[in-house]
Amino acid sequence: MENVVLKVENLSHRYSVQWAIKDINFEIPGKGIFGLLGSNGAGKSTTMNIMCGVLRPTQGNVWIKGISMTEHAVEAKRYIGFLPQNPPLQMELTVNEYLSYCAGLRDIPKKEVQKAVDRVMERCAISHFKKRMIRNLSGGYRQRVGIAQAIIHDPDFVVLDEPTNGLDPNQILEIRRLVKEIAEERTVMLSTHILSEVQALCNDIRMIEQGRVVFAGTVDEFDNYLAPSSAIATLMAMPTRNELLKLPGVIKVEELGGPRYRLFFDRSIDAMEQIVETCVNQGWRLTEINIEKSSLNEIFAELSKK
Repeated sequence: MENVVLKVENLSHRYSVQWAIKDINFEIPGKGIFGLLGSNGAGKSTTMNIMCGVLRPTQGNVWIKGISMTEHAVEAKRYIGFLPQNPPLQMELTVNEYLSYCAGLRDIPKKEVQKAVDRVMERCAISHFKKRMIRNLSGGYRQRVGIAQAIIHDPDFVVLDEPTNGLDPNQILEIRRLVKEIAEERTVMLSTHILSEVQALCNDIRMIEQGRVVFAGTVDEFDNYLAPSSAIATLMAMPTRNELLKLPGVIKVEELGGPRYRLFFDRSIDAMEQIVETCVNQGWRLTEINIEKSSLNEIFAELSKK
């Protein structure tokens, strides 16, 4: 298990008679940002809570840097930082007081607490608010404080649950930059159902649906999971719609104005080469054809059916 930060093996959990997750298996090596993707109720939160030692699994195990979460939970948790979807902030405390309190919970020696607090406040760009009460901070800065508490003990593995939820566009960009900076030094797992967030931040994805892993791979592999099913073609001879529907594999045609057409084809066959060859043979003066990739929403919807 050398160089593997997180290993999840045969993980299953049941609430009463209902299985929330079943036979989850994956590993996360090295530094970077890994996405845990899935629709609401897919099993992401259950998986995260087990990984962070909040919930004991019905079956299976989690290892953090080779340490078993079921057998040595306290030791394993020293390597984990966790930001829940609703950060556990104490609104009546100042930023400095709250982070000092969190440092104590993480068993940081008293003489090193302020040094650790100063370090994470600088990292999260909240030093200038150290004496401000948390209740008086904006949503974006509260989220920064939540991230600061997650890294106060300098963990190797940080889990962030919907870190940009409820923030405005500028705050989202700021939190994204911060997450990328944190991932330069450690492994970050980002749990979300927002596809743009995955595309903007993650290197690899694990997608859970109905309690099972339905995809594991890079963002590029996710992006290309579905074969293309449409293309934009420029045909200067401007053939009729009915003529284009006779092309091999073409099932639908949209006229986009002038010589431009959107051709929809059966993704189960290799239609593009046949389409190009037929257009040339018919003398339709094909000058350009661009394949349209499936949207992330289409890929997500297809994987959700698994």
